[in-house]
Amino acid sequence: MQVILIQDVDNLGGSSELVTVKNGYARNYLIPQKFAIEATPSNLKQLEEKLKVKAKKEAAMLAEINKVIGKLKESAVKVGAKTGTSGKIFGSVTSLQIARAIRDQKGYEIDRKRISIVDEVKELGTYKASIDFGNGNVTEMEFEVIGE
Repeated sequence: MQVILIQDVDNLGGSSELVTVKNGYARNYLIPQKFAIEATPSNLKQLEEKLKVKAKKEAAMLAEINKVIGKLKESAVKVGAKTGTSGKIFGSVTSLQIARAIRDQKGYEIDRKRISIVDEVKELGTYKASIDFGNGNVTEMEFEVIGE
């Protein structure tokens, strides 16, 4: 029996996938638990429309991500840090500080959990950070640590 999965099911497939399973498994478990619906012609048509809408949204989101990546690579983001007389930073620069600097200087809100700093930042200078936008979209950006 063919069913359309409504939710991700372990060892079977992800949401909006068309899978073939045994009749008993579909009728006794997947459909009553609302994990799947039967693959009727009307349900298949709805799935097709849903996938088209999802593809359009993903294309728009990818265009927006590419725009953000372009802006981030234009110039280095400046991050302020308190320093001693020798140029060493008190503490270190964190992803939260980078996220705030991007928001203030570039106008984009990026979750700090998506930012990972390549090297440990303990002195003034230029460093690199990696930003993961999801779906395999990862970019590297430069940021400059300046004294406050």
